[in-house]
Amino acid sequence: MEKLMLNTLEFNMSVPTPYVFLKRYLKAAQSDTKLDQMSSFLIELCLVEYEMIKFAPSFLAAVAVYTAQCTLYGFKQWSKTCEWHTNYSEHQLLECSRMIVGYHEKAGTGRLTGVYRKYNTSKFGYAAKCEPAKFIIVDEAQAQQ
Repeated sequence: MEKLMLNTLEFNMSVPTPYVFLKRYLKAAQSDTKLDQMSSFLIELCLVEYEMIKFAPSFLAAVAVYTAQCTLYGFKQWSKTCEWHTNYSEHQLLECSRMIVGYHEKAGTGRLTGVYRKYNTSKFGYAAKCEPAKFIIVDEAQAQQ
């Protein structure tokens, strides 16, 4: 019966994608164009990686914003406002963020370079040319020693 009602009202139902959450989280982070573009670049890098399928779309969006902030600002940044809107703490985001930094480092050299080429244009602010936030990976290595 529900299906009949939805079809009659011409509702299109689908699962939420990371993009839906990304828009909300970027607003909470009071983002600018550079942060928007970098977050979108990182999210799109994740879409072609099999290891990322285990993460919820909301989590991927939160990690993309966090990693983009680290990439652009050069230090770890996750405000209480972002934490409140996403329901994810910085600690929860770190492991996945390290994975994304790894994808960012290899984006231009792997077999799947379409996302890198797309974000390496003026239309997308050359987001792909930004240096990855390697300090996130280095911090983990230092913590293990």
